[in-house]
Amino acid sequence: MNPSERIDLLIESLHDWRGKTLASVRKTILEADREIIEEWKWMGSPVWSRDGIIAVGNAHKDKVKLTFANGAHLPDPDKIFNAGLGGNQWRAIDLFAGDELNARALKNLVRAAIDLNQFKSKKKTPPRTRAKAPKTKK
Repeated sequence: MNPSERIDLLIESLHDWRGKTLASVRKTILEADREIIEEWKWMGSPVWSRDGIIAVGNAHKDKVKLTFANGAHLPDPDKIFNAGLGGNQWRAIDLFAGDELNARALKNLVRAAIDLNQFKSKKKTPPRTRAKAPKTKK
């Protein structure tokens, strides 16, 4: 079973508001960029990636948590991060029953995470070096 099918099954298994919320989060994330990849990691967590992890989604007993791997480094002008604000790497959005998802703000956050991932991957790429010309004897 591929990761997208596993995520489908997870959403179907949540028979309350959490399934609908996770499905809405997923749809919004995938609409933000066509090249986002769905993965299944850490013993049952949906993960969305592009050039690195963007976010991890989890359905808890009382909330749906969307955790951004590099959230502390992302601009959040709409103030949608509401959890994990004390750390220096991860930030999260906790959605509770009755909460409404700000789809535009989430898409902007996802795009900012992709930009950061791409910037970080470019920094890791070693610069091209020119081959040294062999020394000639005179």
